[in-house]
Amino acid sequence: MGMKTIKLNSGQEMPLVGLGTWRAQADEIERAVNTALQEGYRHIDTAFNYNTEEPIGRVIQKWIEEGRLKREELFITTKLPNVGNRPRDVERYLRMSLDRLQTSYVDLYLVHMPFSLMGHPDTHAPLTNEDGTIQLDVHNDIIGTWSKMETQVEEGRVRSIGLSNFNIAQIEKICLSCKIKPAVLQIEHHAYLQQPELIDRCKQLGVTVTAYSPLGSPGANQHFSTKYNYKLEEFPDILGHPIAKKLSEKYAKTPGQILLRHIVQKGIVVIPKSLNPKRIKDNIDIFNFELIEDDMQLMNKLDKGEKGRIFDFLFFKGVEKHPDYPFRQRLTVDGEKLFQL
Repeated sequence: MGMKTIKLNSGQEMPLVGLGTWRAQADEIERAVNTALQEGYRHIDTAFNYNTEEPIGRVIQKWIEEGRLKREELFITTKLPNVGNRPRDVERYLRMSLDRLQTSYVDLYLVHMPFSLMGHPDTHAPLTNEDGTIQLDVHNDIIGTWSKMETQVEEGRVRSIGLSNFNIAQIEKICLSCKIKPAVLQIEHHAYLQQPELIDRCKQLGVTVTAYSPLGSPGANQHFSTKYNYKLEEFPDILGHPIAKKLSEKYAKTPGQILLRHIVQKGIVVIPKSLNPKRIKDNIDIFNFELIEDDMQLMNKLDKGEKGRIFDFLFFKGVEKHPDYPFRQRLTVDGEKLFQL
């Protein structure tokens, strides 16, 4: 069966499965995007912060020049970085992303984080203080930033705009003042972190949800440890969960396909990242079966709430002190302090 899409409130059709491209080298990304396009992917997710826009742009441009693809057949998402999360920086960072991607527009542009950091003017990396804490920009104007996001739509550089890692109150704040409603909210979403209240509110608001790390991001903890000297003590192995394995046998699908099917069956877009050709192919091959309701409920029961969150951004030392840090509930759950701050 072919790729299915979901209609955004902007009128665009967004493919339900896309290729995630976080945390990989340029040559790896080029191979992965080539493989994905060959297997029928037409949705590519990236971000200014990922440093993958340039290799993605090279591959896409080559396919277009060779007549294998038209730009309008693709759905490309990228994101405004947290160091550019202020009104005066929106267009500048978007133009840099467009140059890297070798395209005149992106299909979806997201505000990557609700909080803003101070960045190096040349490298665009977040700045740190002498004690290792991150330099926060506590005066960022998210409403003003959103207004400039709307301008990018009006001027044709973006088809749809949205948010990433925002909580319910932050989404509602945008919706109360906007001219153009967010089309998409991209969040961490997998079997251990299902966030039903947030999902329901987005449905009420007409905002489509995209799930990043839908397979639990198996390599993230090593990355956190290497780059930030930050490590989650209990890192989830969702792919190895007995229920995922049991349903894998029942449906003759991989555990990864079970996890992805569970999400898309709820009308949520998934952007699994893989560099492995077989897994790239498997991740899109989820439209020829359905989980029965009992098995959907079985998967729903795996939800751990905030204890299942992987990406809390506390690897940015001191980020929880930003007034727009979105995961206050992550710091204390059920009366238990999860992190010593």
